[in-house]
Amino acid sequence: MGIVLGGHQYGKAENRLVRIHRESDRHEIHDITVSTTLRGDFEAAYLHGDQSAVLPTDSQKNTAYAFAKEKGLREIEDYALTLARHFVEDVEPVRGARIEVDEFAWERVQVGGEGHDHTWVRRGPEVRTTVVDVEGGSAEVVSGLRDLVLLKSTGSEFAGFMTDRYTTLAETDDRIMATALVAQWRHAARADGSWAGSVDWAKSWSDIRQILLEQYATVHSRALQQTLWEMGRAVLEAHPGITEINLQAPNKHHFAVDLSPFGLENENEVFFAADRPYGLIEATVTRS
Repeated sequence: MGIVLGGHQYGKAENRLVRIHRESDRHEIHDITVSTTLRGDFEAAYLHGDQSAVLPTDSQKNTAYAFAKEKGLREIEDYALTLARHFVEDVEPVRGARIEVDEFAWERVQVGGEGHDHTWVRRGPEVRTTVVDVEGGSAEVVSGLRDLVLLKSTGSEFAGFMTDRYTTLAETDDRIMATALVAQWRHAARADGSWAGSVDWAKSWSDIRQILLEQYATVHSRALQQTLWEMGRAVLEAHPGITEINLQAPNKHHFAVDLSPFGLENENEVFFAADRPYGLIEATVTRS
């Protein structure tokens, strides 16, 4: 039985990049981390140390920075598509490229009720994400978010679950439900694999984020699993251009503190917030 080289790829991970647009007195900021991964005919580099077909990862990093200036950086999906297509179409050994971009949110500082032209404040831990994969004439775009921290103080229960000899968890019909949501949704590609101008990426992302928030708030949850299903279903119903959505929700547990030793009654008012271990609930909602 012979030994052969299997699947392989290489790239430059987590390049930090901040782009300021200064075309007017009112500046724009886009703060991202971009990772590039290339696939192609690189067997000789692995098998023989022959680098003649290898575009250095440092060159990939430099391309990411240069494209932020040359091509602009406003919508991360457009930026990632442009970058991926460059590697596939202009670098001979490359057959496929995967570009991952995380964008960190900044809000304008309010001065006298107006957003300042060139000063921002970082908005929480939430990150906007995209993953773009280009190979041949096809392109796949997945948009999303992560670390969207949510909490509802009621409207959630957990009861009727299976028990065994190791079960100690008590049933509850009123609990805090909290999570740091990760969501990724896949856009339907056009027949020719093109994207530019066909999707309003910012509006689509903002709309889907709002749907997720509203469903989390309004669905009376008998389980976090049910909440994820309702969130995903609502997104697909409202956005026919989305083919599927994947949701990951760590269950950030809050346990009521026993205040009886102090002669106090705790009616779901004082909690211990546990960071680990935690339940991890995942679901993909897709079109049949």
